[in-house]
Amino acid sequence: MKVLVVGGTGFAGGYSALHLQDQGHDVTIMSRKPPCGQSRLNQLPFVKGNYIEDDFTDGRLEGYDWLMFCAGSDPSDYSPAESRSEDDFFQRANSEAIPRFFEKAKAAGIARAAYMGSFYSFVAPDNIEKIGYVRSRHVADEAIRRLSGPSFNVSSCAMPWIVGYTPGLPVPHWEALAHYVQGRMPEIPDFAPPGGANFMSCRSVAEAMLGALERGESGKSYLVGDVNLSWKEFFEMWFKAAGRPRNLEVRLSHPLITDIPLSYLSFGATDYTPPERETALLGYQRGLIPAEVEACVRYYGALETRSAFA
Repeated sequence: MKVLVVGGTGFAGGYSALHLQDQGHDVTIMSRKPPCGQSRLNQLPFVKGNYIEDDFTDGRLEGYDWLMFCAGSDPSDYSPAESRSEDDFFQRANSEAIPRFFEKAKAAGIARAAYMGSFYSFVAPDNIEKIGYVRSRHVADEAIRRLSGPSFNVSSCAMPWIVGYTPGLPVPHWEALAHYVQGRMPEIPDFAPPGGANFMSCRSVAEAMLGALERGESGKSYLVGDVNLSWKEFFEMWFKAAGRPRNLEVRLSHPLITDIPLSYLSFGATDYTPPERETALLGYQRGLIPAEVEACVRYYGALETRSAFA
């Protein structure tokens, strides 16, 4: 199949694009900028596109069988220098722009689409009305699935925290954590933030998204995931993989995992198991996180400095 992966230069989208290619699909990636770093993504066809600003009536979305959407704006995309509020930013960038893009994809004749959404509104629904980012992801997810019809199969996967790497593709937050647990950031004491989350490997994410494209029920949203861990357990897993096991104290405001994403779960933890039937339908693996963390520490820990990716 000819597949367009929007957000295909990013962390999860890039891994998913390469997984699609490895499964024999004809993959094109779309983003505002070409891939950074030197990875296999640099070898894929690239189409420049900004899903927020562009109207896509120029044919860029035509000729594809499937769409995998791995973009969407998150807090790292918002600048306090913005003239509008954070809530207004996410309203425009997610609530309005994502459904509008899917409408253009449907009009271009794309037959099947999978949206990489967020798990926050599913596991912490009380925050939909309280937090603009969570609300915008929830609104976008519902709106794009309402576009489903006989000629346009749309499903979504609500993703938790994603762990992994693609050789040559910069991912500063996991690289920083690998350096931290190796003792290469002595300015930060050894401790963990509060709460917890569900964690899922890039491999499992890519498998789930491909499963949604191939077999997803039109109009359905799937809550996916692998393992629930406290941040203490997660950080200790990284320290152990680095050969420096720790029993970490829990404190607020860790510089590597800021309070913003922790607030989306009200500084608590998740405790859910994806339905077995849905996991089987999408065809993704679970139980990969310990091995993925070990691989991340080896890979990111071997990199010299984060500034190498500046």
